[in-house]
Parts: sequence; structure tokens; C-alpha cells
Amino acid sequence: MKLYRIITGKDDSEFCHRISAALDKGWELYGSPSLTFDSARGVTICGQAVVKEVNGKTYSPEMKLGEQ
Repeated sequence: MKLYRIITGKDDSEFCHRISAALDKGWELYGSPSLTFDSARGVTICGQAVVKEVNGKTYSPEMKLGEQ
């Protein structure tokens, strides 16, 4: 089964650490990152899709994707 998730957050080192942690857990980058500017908060928001192949499991909407 292939899992997909998108990680979003403020463009800062915490966001980069979240992506690095996902890569360390076996997730792979999927496509290019996206950026947008939140003018109400005055910050740049990043988004990065990641995918992961997981054997021996069946997808369920109750899965906590970040824990896979």
C-alpha cells in the first residue's frame, strides 16, 4: 500500500525538521514544495507532499499517517 500525506507549516527550521523526520521514517518527497504568503500573519507557508510504501497493512481513514 502506498500512503500519501502533505506536510504544511510556516517556512522555518521547525518545518524543515518535520520534513527531515518524515524522510528518516522512510517517507519520500513527492513533487516540488509549494510556497504561499499568508498576509494576515505575515509569514510564508510551505507545503511538501510525501509518500511511503507500507507492506502488510490495509489503508484505513483512521490511520495516523504521521505515525507510519
